[in-house]
Amino acid sequence: MNIISLEEVDSTNLYAKQNLGSLEDRTIIIANNQTSGRGRFNRSWVDLGDDNLFMSFVLKPSDSFKDVYANLTQYLSVILVNVFEEYGIVPSIKWPNDVLIDGKKISGILSETVMQGNKFNGLVLGVGVNLNAEKVDLSLVKDKKITALNIELEREHVDKKLFFEKLVNEFFKSYDEFLEHGFQLIKNKYINTCNFLGKEISVQVFDDKKTGIAKYINDSGELILQSHKKEEFVLTMGDIL
Repeated sequence: MNIISLEEVDSTNLYAKQNLGSLEDRTIIIANNQTSGRGRFNRSWVDLGDDNLFMSFVLKPSDSFKDVYANLTQYLSVILVNVFEEYGIVPSIKWPNDVLIDGKKISGILSETVMQGNKFNGLVLGVGVNLNAEKVDLSLVKDKKITALNIELEREHVDKKLFFEKLVNEFFKSYDEFLEHGFQLIKNKYINTCNFLGKEISVQVFDDKKTGIAKYINDSGELILQSHKKEEFVLTMGDIL
C-alpha cells in the first residue's frame, strides 16, 4: 500500500484519474484541502477545512471490469459505519451509499471507473468525511443537513490521522473477501443500518422520479421500489428525496 499526501488539490479523485497509469494498485491519495471536490451527479463537496478527510483509493483488482466493482461504494459505506461505531456513534445508510447521523450527512462517496476502450484500467473510490467543524460552518451547505464527527461527539477535536488509519485498516481487512463474495458479504449489515425500508419514499433517477414503498435491497445491492399500482422498480442508482 502506497500513500500519497498532498497539501492542496482540485480533487483527490481527479488527481488519481490523471495519474492512474503510474499509480500502483491500492495507492491512497489524501489531501489537506480540495478546491473542487465532487460528489455523485457532479455535485460539489464543500471543504470545511484541512482537519477533515479528503481521500481516494486507487484500485486495480483486474484487467476487466466485474459487476462486484459497482458495489464498492456500498462496501465503503459499511466500512464507514463500522468506524463510526468505534467512536460510539450510531449511523444510518441512505441508499446507495450516503452515511448519516440523525438524518444529517457526514460523508460522501464517489466511485469512478477508468476504461480504455474495452480495457479496465482501474477504479478510483473517493470519500470525504466531516471530522471537524464549527456549527456555524454547517450552514455553508444549503441543500441538505450535514454534521461533523466532533459535533456529534461533543468534543473540540477529532484526530484525523487516527480516523484515517482506522478507515484504511478496516477497508482492506475484508476487501479481498468482498471482491470474491460481493454485496452478499455486507448485505445484512447494510440492511440493518438502513432506516428507510418499509417506508414510502421518492427516488430521483436523473430526470425521472419514482415513488413507492421501499420493499427490500436485493443480492446485487439494488433497491426494489413498489408503486401504488403494485409495480416493482429495480433501481441501480438514484437519490432518495
